[in-house]
Amino acid sequence: MNEKTKIFFCEDDENLGLLLKEYLDTKGFETHLFRDGEEGLHNFEKTEYDLCILDVMMPHKDGFTLARDIRAINTMVPIIFLTAKTEKGDVLHGFEVGADDYVTKPFSLDELLARIEAILRRVKGVESKVMPYYQLGKFFFDIQKQTLTIGEKVIKLTTKESQLLSLLCSFANETLERNYALKTIWENDNYFNARSMDVYITKLRKILKEDPSLEIKNVHGKGYRLNTTLGDGVPEDLVTKI
Repeated sequence: MNEKTKIFFCEDDENLGLLLKEYLDTKGFETHLFRDGEEGLHNFEKTEYDLCILDVMMPHKDGFTLARDIRAINTMVPIIFLTAKTEKGDVLHGFEVGADDYVTKPFSLDELLARIEAILRRVKGVESKVMPYYQLGKFFFDIQKQTLTIGEKVIKLTTKESQLLSLLCSFANETLERNYALKTIWENDNYFNARSMDVYITKLRKILKEDPSLEIKNVHGKGYRLNTTLGDGVPEDLVTKI
């Protein structure tokens, strides 16, 4: 790539922050380091980033709150939480506010780099393979823009929501196996990723409730099935109907 991948990094531990920034910069990234959530958000609004790394326990604005603010500005940018909080409830809360990954301290620099590279490959790879549009019942699903439109209402999706919904669409009225979805989108079918996917399924169900003809059903012991009817009102040359 001609331009370096820009990383937004928010960490209040000065020593750790400088160490990671230097490490990531030597790996070819352009890393912008900020000391607290408020300073970070102020600068996030000025620059377009490719990925965010957020500490959770920070002064002025914690990482979970910062992630929500970031999601309100940009639903697409991947977010990694970097934290010593390892309780399952904290991890799940991180995914609920839009995290793509959750790295617990202590960790190795190589591990963090591998996770960053995996997320960047996944986001780029999934986006390159999906259909550009779907007419999903009464919804118009624009995968590239990550939006669902119903009537005059436009709903912005996060990257994970869009990836999962597009995968469900590709298996419409058939069973999407959990392990396949986890390995396709998360690249790992471990416990935390499985719980993360459950959170995103719940979010998608809430969004799709506006069209009673749509339903994401659990297939016991296997996965999920998106039950859908054909939509109309969008040109055939732009849309794959499901």
